[in-house]
Amino acid sequence: MLPLSAVIITFNEEKNIARCLDSLIGIVDDVVVIDSFSTDKTEEICKSKGVRFIQHVFEGHIQQKNWAITQAKFPHILSLDADEALDETLKQSILLLKNNWQKDGYYMNRLTNYCGKWIRHCGWYPDKKLRLWDSRKGHWTGTNPHDKYELLAGDNNTEHIKGDILHYSFYTIEQHLKQVDYFTTISSKALFEQGKKANALHLIINPAVKFFRDYIFKLGFLDGYFGFIVCKISAKATYLKYAKLKALLRMKA
Repeated sequence: MLPLSAVIITFNEEKNIARCLDSLIGIVDDVVVIDSFSTDKTEEICKSKGVRFIQHVFEGHIQQKNWAITQAKFPHILSLDADEALDETLKQSILLLKNNWQKDGYYMNRLTNYCGKWIRHCGWYPDKKLRLWDSRKGHWTGTNPHDKYELLAGDNNTEHIKGDILHYSFYTIEQHLKQVDYFTTISSKALFEQGKKANALHLIINPAVKFFRDYIFKLGFLDGYFGFIVCKISAKATYLKYAKLKALLRMKA
């Protein structure tokens, strides 16, 4: 049976990490948590679960996840965030792969729980993720804070497996808004460093298109009240990203 490592990065995840780690029992052969010096009970919980716990200075989501890979015992890796867990179907799919690994990487769907409701539309599902792979054949890339894993040979040698990553994203709307403010600050700086510009199209048209696409075309209205909230905040995030970029450009000028 192919040995498998699970890699998780954390910072103050005492509310989520136990659920994540419990979902890995009997599925993986090694669990390493790379922590950015949490000040809550994250370390205590991880150590009580018997996993390897390593602290490392956070230099960015992409940088942290690439460094975390180097700490895994085995080259074949399952990558999860602390607020994620495997559902039962996905567990069985992974166990089958350990006896019959044929691809460079495997995709799976992610289902998000938002304030207690599972969001099945809004562009949030199936939210296909490449989270199981041979780490010798790829690396994390993207634009912080939005990381993605890319295989060196592209997606030609991948497969989609059954089951969902269960993503427990936000417990309150306020928590979502706080993260949007934090993430848009990071993403606007990344765009600024790439030499991107912000104009009226980005500030007015793009947020409106984002809301209309997610709420109407991607059926966000079928998720009820929280579907509306999700689409509204997603549109706001689009606006904030470019508004903050415009502010940075103005400061430079």
